[in-house]
Amino acid sequence: MKKEIIINAAIGEIRIAILEDEKLAELFVEKPDSERMVGDIYLGKVVNVVKGMRAAFVNIGHKQDAFLHFSDIGESFSTVSAMVDLDEEDQSYQTLAPDELKVKQNILVQIIKEPISTKGPRLTTQISIPGRFLVLVPNSKIVGVSKKIDSLKERKRLRKIGKEICPEGFGLIIRTVAEGRDSMVLKSDIEALKKEWKKLENKIRNSKSPALVYKDMSMMSSVIRDLFTSDVERLVVDSRKLYRKIASYLNGVSQGMGGLVEFYDRREPIFDYYGIETDIEKSLSRKVLLKSGGSIIFDQTEALVAIDVNSGKYIGHKDHEQNSLKINLEASREIARQLRLRDLGGIIVIDFIDMRDERNKKRLHDELENELKKDRAQANITPISEFGLIEMTRERIRPGLIYSLSETCPICGGLGRITSKSTTLNEIERWIKRFRSHSNERRIKIITHPEIKSYLSEGLRSPIRRIMWKYFIKIELVADPNMEIDEVRYFSKKKNIDITDKFKS
Repeated sequence: MKKEIIINAAIGEIRIAILEDEKLAELFVEKPDSERMVGDIYLGKVVNVVKGMRAAFVNIGHKQDAFLHFSDIGESFSTVSAMVDLDEEDQSYQTLAPDELKVKQNILVQIIKEPISTKGPRLTTQISIPGRFLVLVPNSKIVGVSKKIDSLKERKRLRKIGKEICPEGFGLIIRTVAEGRDSMVLKSDIEALKKEWKKLENKIRNSKSPALVYKDMSMMSSVIRDLFTSDVERLVVDSRKLYRKIASYLNGVSQGMGGLVEFYDRREPIFDYYGIETDIEKSLSRKVLLKSGGSIIFDQTEALVAIDVNSGKYIGHKDHEQNSLKINLEASREIARQLRLRDLGGIIVIDFIDMRDERNKKRLHDELENELKKDRAQANITPISEFGLIEMTRERIRPGLIYSLSETCPICGGLGRITSKSTTLNEIERWIKRFRSHSNERRIKIITHPEIKSYLSEGLRSPIRRIMWKYFIKIELVADPNMEIDEVRYFSKKKNIDITDKFKS
């Protein structure tokens, strides 16, 4: 399978696309106002313990208290003084059972799931610090090796090295990218991780709860660290600054890896060139069309995702059972892809087209299960029920793609979604880039909703000024209260005509 990473750096966001066989498989969006939280470590304070829920709520300094389920504590946990090397008089700690959590207790916690809607982030007390090849686990004795390394011999070799180099008082998890690496490389990674742990210890000593004591990498950096594996053929980025940064990091990890990084300098927007923009638009659509003529409908709520498979215009064979099997198999592959792309999690119910033959049902179940193995998120799937439904759960770490690219509608109060202001800004920038790559004209008029005009023109370094400087173009912004809030129209100043559709993706 051909795997590529494509990065688009715009004024308001960085978008990272993972392509598999030239098809969009995953999309990550990083914005200045919504930093990645997973992996961050806090010195928190317990504010409530609800034994009926087997959970506690912890103040980590956010608007919403974070959620700590007893299952994310394990059989026991240690108080903060157990996790850091404090003065001797402060060493009077003990290992406690989850039920012994107390209100006002200071506790070291790590975010494992981003906040979603009205829910705060989910926490664990099982702290870990990820490196390029290893994950350092303080207060543990476990040395584990990634199950994604197929070779039993290689796993044994890495486990042996791990046990030899594991520092006292720590455990290690050896990552997939460590395959084929020697002990010197792994030792170097451990030393870097131990330095990070020392910094964390010092910060705890000088902090009062609630406090952030360790900040994991940005989304872009973590994607490079975690997803740039040996099967990635190349990484293409349209920012020269990021190109140098990524190439330097990869060369530091392994000599020659920086050569897999390419700088994209074409005039056409990078996501247009690779056909990614179209896939993103489809991923925000409720309906996805299949090549056979069938379709898949996605309905997403806060707690449940319902997916419906329809035969549509497909006629195929005279045999209804074979028609249904063909569409269902095609749909299962697309559903697995869309789950990754949309980053849908929680409880998922799929209503496939009814089939009677038990062998066909099993074949469909096995096909979906195999496709889900490509997914990094853990998924559990049930056999097809008597009602023709497949029920499954998928690990949810961060909000789905729709929440990254849209915001709550102020008119409908959340019953529908509209394009966010920052996404509108980036759509305007991409339109301008297409316009400038095909036209020599340097003066245009943009008409949009007053709220969007205000957002674009606010401040001396307003987004619209930055776009004008970047693309050497003069833009006149006009507000029209009769326009939809996410509607934008573009006019040529020279010819005084609407040119919006001419430069659409």
